[in-house]
Formats: sequence, structure tokens, C-alpha cells
Amino acid sequence: MTTDIDPFPLYGTHEAETPALQLTAGKLVVDFKNGNLRSISYGGAEVLRAISYLVRDRDWGTYAPYVEDLRIQQQPNGFSVSYLARYTGPDDTELVVDVRIAAQAGEPLIFETEALSAAGFETNRCGFCILHPIVGVAGMPVSIEHVDGTREDTHFPDLIDPWQPFKDMRAITHRVTPSVTAECRMEGDTFEMEDQRNWSDASYKTYVRPLALPWPYQITAGEPVRQRIVLTVGEMSRSPANPLPPSENTAPISLGLTARSGIMPAIGFTITPEEAAATLRARDKLAEIAAQELLFHFDPNAGHGGEAFKSFAAIAALHAGKSTLEIALPCRQTPLVEASQIAAWMHAANFDPDAIVISPSVDRQSTPPGSEWPECPPLEEVYSAAHAAFPGMRLGGGMLSYFTELNRKRVPAEPLDFITHCTNPIVHAADDLSVMQTLEALPFITRSVRAIYGNRPYRIGPSTIPMRQNPYGSRTMDNSGGARIAMANADPRHNARFGKAFAFGYAARVLDAELECLTLSALTGPFGLIAGDNEPSPAGANRPIFDSIATLARLAGGRWRECLSSDPSSVLAFVTARTDTQRELHLVNITPAPRRIELGALRLADHPGKDILTLRAYEVASVSLMD
Repeated sequence: MTTDIDPFPLYGTHEAETPALQLTAGKLVVDFKNGNLRSISYGGAEVLRAISYLVRDRDWGTYAPYVEDLRIQQQPNGFSVSYLARYTGPDDTELVVDVRIAAQAGEPLIFETEALSAAGFETNRCGFCILHPIVGVAGMPVSIEHVDGTREDTHFPDLIDPWQPFKDMRAITHRVTPSVTAECRMEGDTFEMEDQRNWSDASYKTYVRPLALPWPYQITAGEPVRQRIVLTVGEMSRSPANPLPPSENTAPISLGLTARSGIMPAIGFTITPEEAAATLRARDKLAEIAAQELLFHFDPNAGHGGEAFKSFAAIAALHAGKSTLEIALPCRQTPLVEASQIAAWMHAANFDPDAIVISPSVDRQSTPPGSEWPECPPLEEVYSAAHAAFPGMRLGGGMLSYFTELNRKRVPAEPLDFITHCTNPIVHAADDLSVMQTLEALPFITRSVRAIYGNRPYRIGPSTIPMRQNPYGSRTMDNSGGARIAMANADPRHNARFGKAFAFGYAARVLDAELECLTLSALTGPFGLIAGDNEPSPAGANRPIFDSIATLARLAGGRWRECLSSDPSSVLAFVTARTDTQRELHLVNITPAPRRIELGALRLADHPGKDILTLRAYEVASVSLMD
């Protein structure tokens, strides 16, 4: 809940999310939302992050069903839910899914479905998706029952698995607490698991229909497709199965300094040829932020040509920091021919960046299990061509898309001066909770990159809530209505306090990766810091995220010190200091409710006797500390 009546200041849209309905069956507590189950807990401990029934289109977008005949019953010792979900597909085809969910205290939770299409229905995936949490679960023991009845005792991946850690699954059993175990049994099809931390989702995802099978595929006309999930939670020591009251989150969150420290990363902006003119018009804002790095994006397949470098040179002339040219190499000719042409355009415009990032354009596309790798020159040849065409410049490589693609196609590091990749939080889900929970996955991503590439210099970005390119389909999704939709090229929350908190929380979560540079925005456009035309805010006005990026740019190069939060799912914090300046405590509330923070041994410079701070929903704060 939030004290703001109008959700617009928080989310950039007047449309509020449908609140979840909490249902209980003894110690089992679930949130029912949009026809699915979220935040499934037992005795206050998270068991599963979600059990959802999803239908995907040919671009991996998620169909939004029309729900009818919804019936919900909460009884003293359990609950039941039933409804019909109607999905409309290409050529006016329809899929109707009959859903039943039920749980009683001390008994399994059952979620069962029957899907039927009169004329057939095209889909990339149709069925259940089960999400296990990652914090406290990664690297822990798990038991897998396969479809042939064999059992495998193993562990959840610790470092992020590029492929599916578990296949041909029928059931998965893990320990929730030292005295509580949970078995999730999946019936009606063959299930497998992927490590969703690849996409910065904070979960392991078990889903129906192996990816090695063809997609899209047709659900046969007139043939019902039945699936069922049975979740059984067991305790070693039984205690009374009384419903737990909803958490009110009233206890203050405590902070504690540790000895862990490092250097704050440089902050970058991304600039495309399409936004170059707007960036030049916003030169005063560019100077005000004083970011350390400008990342110029160049993609001949998007129609970018030599003219782009004139604009790039004009922008770079206004910038006191460094610049990098990011090249999506078409690979229609040899890498040397194409790189040399780009270098000639660059030199003709007197554009002289400090570094180059180069990657074959096709490497931005995902190569799922069972797919053939697209034709592409060897990366050693691409990097050799870059060294020849841009002598003396630092060379970066990795992926212009996401960590997923870098993890699956690990680039040769020897020719490179730094490694880079992006992330995006709306690949699979776009609700507020899922987007903010992706911050949990970032330390796992950076630790996995370090495990592959060691101490080689490392950059992340551009990484924003809106998606700049879709590796998993033919396009990003247009979002002129300002909704919360996955894979959208514009997102209203980027323009609001939610986006401000997300960016600051992102920086806090990746501090210990010792990044060379972090890019979380553009200056203008849908990924930018200032409002454009046809927005509620005046054109050129600062979006809330402006303040987060300005603070991070101001802190770049200074020392950070770890400040542990007792509830990092709600509040993140760190302390910074520069020579001859006061220490600062930086905090961000990543929830839609006010949070109280107990300062403990930390003392505020302006109010040394104050020991409690309150942060509003999605608020970012920086306060001076006593030495």
C-alpha cells in the first residue's frame, strides 16, 4: 500500500496495479493476482515466488486473458478459486482455459487447468511456470524427480547456468527452512528449468514444454490440454496450523557498516543518432550532470551512416569526460572492410572516441537451446579488424544485448581491454514487484561475470527499465498507452519515482563488482533523464531519475563502504567518502510503502541525536554523517 492517492508520481501512469488478494490455508499464505499465485510462503518463509499459467505469442510476448466467472472462497482453514480465462490469438483464434485452485490447512495446494481451442491456437508456450526464489536458495541442495521416475540429488546453480540446469522434470523438492521442505509436482507435460538470473529475474523458472521442441506450435483443435501443479509443504516438527496475520512492515530496518569497500564507478549516458539532435539541444543538462562517459551507439543495420559522426563529434566537444563508440557490426562484408569504413567516417567527422565496443549485430539475438547459431565471423577476426581499423584505442567486447547472450557465447577475452553487457528487467514480467525484484539478481550476474573473466575491466549498460532491443523476438513492444508490459520500448515508470529508485538501487546492488563504468540512462528520449514532447511534464523538465544519475555522477571515483540493511528487499544503503569531505549515507526505498530506518551507530551531521529516518515510497536520500 502507499499513501499517494494518485499513482502517477510513483509510476508515471494514473493506472494503478490491481492489488493482490491474500489467501490463507493454515500456515500457507499466497497472493492471488491476475489469475495466478505470487509470494507463496509458509510460516512466514518464502516457498515459491510464483505459480502462474501463461500463454506466450510467437514473439514471446504474454497474452493478457479475459477472465470471467471468477469465484473466490476464503474459508477458516483453506481457500478455493475458479475462473475461465479466454485468450485471443492470430486470425481471431481463441483458447479457453478452465482454472481451479484449492488449498486446505495441512494439505497440498493444487492448481489445475484444462485448455481447449475450437479452431486450434498458435503459441510459443502454453502452461505452468513455477518460480523458485534465489536468495538463500542458490547453491543449496535440491532433489529432482524425472519423468521416467528416477531421482537426482543435486544443487541449485550458484553461478548462473547458461543453459537448463534440470530437464525432463516431474517434481522438485527443496528445503525452505531447516525444518520445512516443499515438493512441487508438475503433471500433464514435460517440464524443465532455466536459470532466470540470466535475464536478471530473481528466480529459477520451471516451465512447461522443452525449448528444444519447435516453436511456435499449434494447440490441436478440439483436444483438451490438462496440467496440474501439486505443492506439498512438510514440517519435521508439527505446530498448530493457525493462519498468520499479514505483515505490516512496521519494525524499523537496521543498518550496519562493514569493512568492505571499493571505488564508485564512472557514470555514462547512451546516445544514438536518433537522439543526437535532442541531446545537443539539452547541452545545459549534459553539463549539469557531468557524467564521466558518453556511449555513442552506431548500427548500420538501423540506417546509421557517416552523418551520425558529425553529431557525435559536436556532442563530444561539449563533454569534458571520456567517450566510447559502440558498434553493431553488420558482418555482410569482412569485418576489416566494415570496420575500416566506419573508421573513415569517424575520422572525416573529427570524432575521436577513447574506446570502441564492437560486436557482430547477429550476436544481439538469442540462441535458445536447440537453435542453430547464426552465421558470424569468428570473434577473433572481428577483434583483430577492430584493432587494425582503430589503432591505439581501447577495445571492449562482450554483448550489446544482455548477460544471457554473454553467458551463452563467451567471448575471447585476450584481445579485449574490457568486458561489457546490458540487463533489462521487463524481459519476462512487467509488474512492479517483479521489476524491482530483478535487483536481487544483479550480484549473481556480476559474480558470474567475474568468475568467467576474472579482474578484467568490466562495464554494464545501457541498462534501463524500457527495452532498447529484443533478443527474443522480432521487435520490442510499442507502448503508447503507457502500460506495464513486458519487452516494451517505453515504460512509464522510467519517468517517475519508481525509475529513480530502480536506478539508484541498481547502482547499490553492483558496487562490489568494481565496475569501470555503469550506464543507466540516456539524456533524452524514452531512456532519458528529461521529459520530451507530448508528456505531462513540460518538455525538457527533469524526470525524477535525473537526481539519481546526478548523485551517482557526483560520487564517481570516490570510495564506497558497504552498509548492510536488515531487509535488503525493502531498503538498500551504502556510505561514501572523498578526501576532505564528509561521509554520506545513501539510502533507497525500493517498495511502495514508507519504511523506517534505524541508524544505529551512524550519526547524522545535522541531527546527531536522531536515530530513525523515514523514507517515502520509492524515495532516494543522501545525508551527511558525523566523522
